[in-house]
Amino acid sequence: MLKKPLSQTWDLESFFAGGSESAAFADFLKQLQADIVTFQSRVVEARPPQSTAEKTELAALTGLLQTIMKHIHEADSFVGCLMSDNQQDKKALLLSGQVKSLSAAYLSSLTQFDRLLTGIEDNVWEDLLEEESFQAIAFPLTERRMLAGEKLPPEQEALINDLSVDGYHGWSDLYNATVSQFRMTVEENGEQVSLSAGQAYNRLHTDNPVERKRLFALWEETWAEKADFCAEALNHLGGFRLQVYKHRGWKSIHKEPLDINRMSEKTLHTMWEVIDKNKAVFTEYLQRKAKIMGLEKLGWADVDAPLGKAAQKISFDDGAETIIEQFQAFSPKMASFAAKAFEERWIEAEDRAGKRPGGFCTSFPVAGETRIFMTYSGTADNVSTLAHELGHGYHQHVMNDMPALAQEYAMNVAETASTLAEMIVADAAVKGASSDEERIVLLEDKIQRAIAFFMNIHARFIFETNFYKEREQGLVSVERLNELMVDAQKQAFNDSLSSYHPHFWAAKLHFYATEVPFYNFPYTFGYLFSAGIYAKALEAGADFEDQYVALLRDTGSMTVETLARKHLDVDLTEPDFWQSAVDMAIADVKLFMSLTDDKVDG
Repeated sequence: MLKKPLSQTWDLESFFAGGSESAAFADFLKQLQADIVTFQSRVVEARPPQSTAEKTELAALTGLLQTIMKHIHEADSFVGCLMSDNQQDKKALLLSGQVKSLSAAYLSSLTQFDRLLTGIEDNVWEDLLEEESFQAIAFPLTERRMLAGEKLPPEQEALINDLSVDGYHGWSDLYNATVSQFRMTVEENGEQVSLSAGQAYNRLHTDNPVERKRLFALWEETWAEKADFCAEALNHLGGFRLQVYKHRGWKSIHKEPLDINRMSEKTLHTMWEVIDKNKAVFTEYLQRKAKIMGLEKLGWADVDAPLGKAAQKISFDDGAETIIEQFQAFSPKMASFAAKAFEERWIEAEDRAGKRPGGFCTSFPVAGETRIFMTYSGTADNVSTLAHELGHGYHQHVMNDMPALAQEYAMNVAETASTLAEMIVADAAVKGASSDEERIVLLEDKIQRAIAFFMNIHARFIFETNFYKEREQGLVSVERLNELMVDAQKQAFNDSLSSYHPHFWAAKLHFYATEVPFYNFPYTFGYLFSAGIYAKALEAGADFEDQYVALLRDTGSMTVETLARKHLDVDLTEPDFWQSAVDMAIADVKLFMSLTDDKVDG
């Protein structure tokens, strides 16, 4: 049992007391800078080993590299939490710039480390990987060596990294600053209330259709006012990427995100092809939902609206209990981790002004902890978000004892762990429903996730792919960005909606993330891959807990195709696995349709 009441604000003081004014954090950054300078000087002088007998310097540099990796991640997580917690914390913004500069210096020095790796003869390299000091990180090191061969000479890559601080990353910072100024004024209980982007987004999910339509129109209008700033940022982010790719000789805009996600282009195309082939079933669901709501067609704001009167608000404490109870049935270890996160204040969930929108989980690898950020307003969707982020946290938790390079798992497998956690909670809730009415509401909430991953995320992928095609020809106007967005939404939703969200490209911060280009398809991959894992878990029962941990620990050490073959015995480049995963969502839709037959005419 949890110790209640639970705090809804996180503890950052345990890392560095004093927040953005922390003297301990200032000292931490000084040491980090010193370590980077040491690495820079040593890696420039290092020479490729000619045999395993000359491994000492390479091993030492690899160890220092991993220490720096962990410390940069720790620093970045800390300032990221500070800025999300309070978007008016100007000192945190300055610290973020300092961390970005340190990171850029480190990345520039990595170009020399890559020179070292590519200079090693193949036969020597193979022998080195057999050495104990390199065995656990053989895959990420080999991956670095291979990818380095596809980039520009070290000096040019270093220059790109240096220029990216005020160029590439600077445009992302501009977007974040724009969002921090977002205010949507609404009337509540006879008073005018100014909402941040995160608070305003939560209000869009009201069960009142008239209010929902009004709020969505206001949301669109408010983003339209910011659109020029957002378009400026998006255009220059895209332009920077395209120039870098051009000089590297990369032809496909999807190359970098696929490399980052350790995923083949064939796997990506097969996944989307299977989804497209099955969309008619989900279009029928959207039509059924519209009929139940008394609409001819759903508008964009209605897609994830609750059916009928929303259920009573779920308190934060009750949501936590639900998650832990349902994790327990799947994995006691995961339930124990979640309880620790709630009780030790690893979660920032308070519904207040000044916070950034969205939710995330970030790790503090030096401390061996994670922190979760969201805005909790008591909806079923909030409980799902909590479960989702705790899934991320558990993934990191089981890898904390591994070398830093072996912990570098990609976004698509990260989204697998989080989506599986969400699926566990949703599935248990549906199975435990006490009536058909309750089961319909819970099923509908569960199907919403399939709609999000198969249609909403697909729209983002289509939009971004088409945006880059046009950006190659020059700047893309606000009006054209709106057109591209609506066209992508129509294509992804089989043109089944009565209205769309033209300024979605401005409202969705994922388009402005510089760490991961194409921050979209990994979500869909994670959803479907987690469905395959969940099916295997149901089949294996209690024996699966340790198998799941083994799979998670491998996520930083192999491609997703190899991971799937090893742990699920499936081929991701063929449609069979994807179809079986989609079929799980189709089963939910079929049950929903049968349960709601009597709720529509004809």
